[in-house]
Amino acid sequence: MHIMLMTDGSACSEGAAGFLAGFNFSSQDEITVIHAIEDVPFDNRDSYYAGLKQVREEIAPRILDVTTDKLKRAKAAVHAEFVEGHPDEAILARAVQSDVDLIAMGGRGTQSMRSFLIGNVTRSVSINAPRSIFVIKQPQWQKSGPLKILFATDGSNAAGAAGKLLASIPFPEGSEVFLLHVSVSAYMDIPERFTLEVDDKIKNIVAHTREEEYRQAETMLKEARTPLIGRFLSLKDVTRSGNPPEEILHVANEIGADVIAVGSSGMRGVKGMLGSVSRNILGHAECSVLIAKQRGADA
Repeated sequence: MHIMLMTDGSACSEGAAGFLAGFNFSSQDEITVIHAIEDVPFDNRDSYYAGLKQVREEIAPRILDVTTDKLKRAKAAVHAEFVEGHPDEAILARAVQSDVDLIAMGGRGTQSMRSFLIGNVTRSVSINAPRSIFVIKQPQWQKSGPLKILFATDGSNAAGAAGKLLASIPFPEGSEVFLLHVSVSAYMDIPERFTLEVDDKIKNIVAHTREEEYRQAETMLKEARTPLIGRFLSLKDVTRSGNPPEEILHVANEIGADVIAVGSSGMRGVKGMLGSVSRNILGHAECSVLIAKQRGADA
């Protein structure tokens, strides 16, 4: 696996690097630590901007060294580089050029996640990346050992891509996966106490619908298990009914998840689709978030 880790020299970047260092990498895996130096427009007569550019170029190797130092215990091949240009555009271009499997970056956690995602490099990369992304939040910066991973599936191709991605990442030994399916019932807006007041015909329809939803959930969870068998210590099924983002976040808190894994459905429309499940999870989860993207689907 080839992972690109973004760094700006902040505690977020160092925390993300420290978290990844605990993964079960092999010498066949590769981590590229990348730092972007934003272009500063100037001409030869403008000594201030010329000096600023020179300072940034001199500091870049130090920023890379600090981050790579956090990865010393990782068994993967680690190398560092810096690119010039607008940070998000330069990093995404390099990710495609290097054909990375995953772009990882640090996140500031739930309290400041709103400001962190709006109008900055992480937000832009998360939305526009043609590769899967891994936003590592503060609760996991000091985490070591086995992880609890919540994999939310809806049976879609995007969820299938998330399952394959999970199976390919060398998570720490002993990690376990909770597979979650949230049924969005056609009757979810009818409170249980009111369904008891309708006639027998409607009762039978509601009961039949819920049984069918349960059967579909079992089928989806069984399919989601396939690529994960033998890769994790345990696989546990969880079913819920209701609003997907709310239920995913609730279950994540309930089990003490370290990572929530979801497909990228809706991510391409984040700018206009405020109800996107993946965007809601990314913005409100207390733990780290892994979003799988299908190759070519978001290019």
